Amino acid sequence: MRERMRVLAIETSCDETAAAVYDSDQGLLAHQLYSQVAMHAQYGGVVPELASRDHVRKIIPLLDAALKQADTSRQELDGVAYTAGPGLIGALLVGAAVARSFALANGIPALGVHHLEGHLLAPMLEANPPEYPFVALLVSGGHTLLAEVAGLGEYRILGSTMDDAAGEAFDKTAKAMGLPYPGGPALAQLAERGTPGRFTFPRPMLDRPGLDFSFSGLKTAVVVTLRDLTLDDQTRADVARGFQDAVIATLAAKCARALDQTGVRTLVVAGGVGANRALRARLLELGEQRGVKVCYPRPEFCTDNAAMIAYAGCQRLLRGQHDDLSIRAMARWPIDTLTRPETFNPIS
Repeated sequence: MRERMRVLAIETSCDETAAAVYDSDQGLLAHQLYSQVAMHAQYGGVVPELASRDHVRKIIPLLDAALKQADTSRQELDGVAYTAGPGLIGALLVGAAVARSFALANGIPALGVHHLEGHLLAPMLEANPPEYPFVALLVSGGHTLLAEVAGLGEYRILGSTMDDAAGEAFDKTAKAMGLPYPGGPALAQLAERGTPGRFTFPRPMLDRPGLDFSFSGLKTAVVVTLRDLTLDDQTRADVARGFQDAVIATLAAKCARALDQTGVRTLVVAGGVGANRALRARLLELGEQRGVKVCYPRPEFCTDNAAMIAYAGCQRLLRGQHDDLSIRAMARWPIDTLTRPETFNPIS
């Protein structure tokens, strides 16, 4: 294992273009991010081809900005990490091709990083990072899962979504309510003005054992309720509050089950929905009730970013793991197929 490494990282899995520089001794030195939200808003969602083209336009200026912010020359870098999947295949290929080319041109190793591993390890960027083992709740637009994290590359999936992820349910429900894109944050903001208890929606799959999630039925229940309502501003806020309360109650109950099942005393919450203030408050309350430490990354590292990819990539590169000369990009990549970096067999 190397003693020190400075890594450049690239993230282009969906609609954010991001670059970061991380040093194993000094920590995060730079992170740059460009969001495509304004471009996709007119279509009501991400258009993959437009996302890919915009990554092409933005990636090189962002790399230069990250290196300048970190006061780092290309000669001072020891490796390159990039998001290899899962995500939009065209968007992933942009970042993968640039990262692999950059590494080859500068004679340094490159490594494709699993996007969800980045999210799971994002709290490690904070001043008081969690210690292994911990239970992780990953809640984002495309993924909702619970995992027991025993160490780098040691992930046991405890439960996952069977249909709509929590973030996806937020976005679809927001669209049904006529809220602007991106819908999830808009719905969460509206819910803050809602009346508690006026609308009570199902807590999906809490009436049965297990740790899997299903939010499609909850979304449908809201849509059916909306058909019989005249939506003034307060009623819209009350519906949003009822929906959000149902999601949060479900996530909190599943976290409690996972902590009981594993006996682990630390809970990590990551992913875009992890920035939701009401969810954070409820899980902090859960932690206080059970004597469990609850850890979050700062809100800017809940959504897609290159800082988390830089950290995860640096830890694996330090242990000697790297890719060959191929460009890796995978739209689908189950996280439970990852292994500890110590199992890596270098190519002779």
